[in-house]
Amino acid sequence: MDSSTLAYVARDTGYDIIALHFTYGQRTQAKEQACARTIARMLDAEEFVEISLEYFKKIGASSLTDTGMAVEEYTGEREALPSTYVPFRNANLLAIATSLAEARRAEAVFIGVQTGDYPGYPDCRPEFIEAFQRAVDLGTAADPGITLMTPFIRMTKAEILRVGLALGVPYRETWSCYQNNDRACGVCSSCHYRREAFRACGIPDPIEYEE
Repeated sequence: MDSSTLAYVARDTGYDIIALHFTYGQRTQAKEQACARTIARMLDAEEFVEISLEYFKKIGASSLTDTGMAVEEYTGEREALPSTYVPFRNANLLAIATSLAEARRAEAVFIGVQTGDYPGYPDCRPEFIEAFQRAVDLGTAADPGITLMTPFIRMTKAEILRVGLALGVPYRETWSCYQNNDRACGVCSSCHYRREAFRACGIPDPIEYEE
């Protein structure tokens, strides 16, 4: 949901889109792949690049990639480190995105981190993005340099949704659920925050949920 909105913001800002999608053994990999391809097509992306990071399944320690671990239901009390945290995932994703950007002579890498991610996901914090930008500046030969773009970093989910609605983002083609590929579970934290955002905006969520 956030990444799709981000892509529409990037296009609206004037960027041509190279769509980058990662599979890393996540439970909802099939649904995410289908949605990513659809959004890229609707955006007339210049390229759709799919990268497999199956090593995250071997690393483990996340309920997104280890089916032996349970995905927590939202309870209102967020753990310091939720089971859905994939160790240092965003650093891996940003490193590959930066490699692609340098190879394609792209000027920017967009990532959809937002305020709701900070408590349980340390690699979503502004301080992490700032540190990674420094690494990009030091570790690439790109000229002009590559800028990490985080337009949502001070925004809530509802605020992001309002931006997306204004841009015509097709939310029926997006997916947020952590555990189902058909009907969203409606009880994981990702489903909860998505549904709360739609409620705050006063409109129905167009995807289907389990009863």
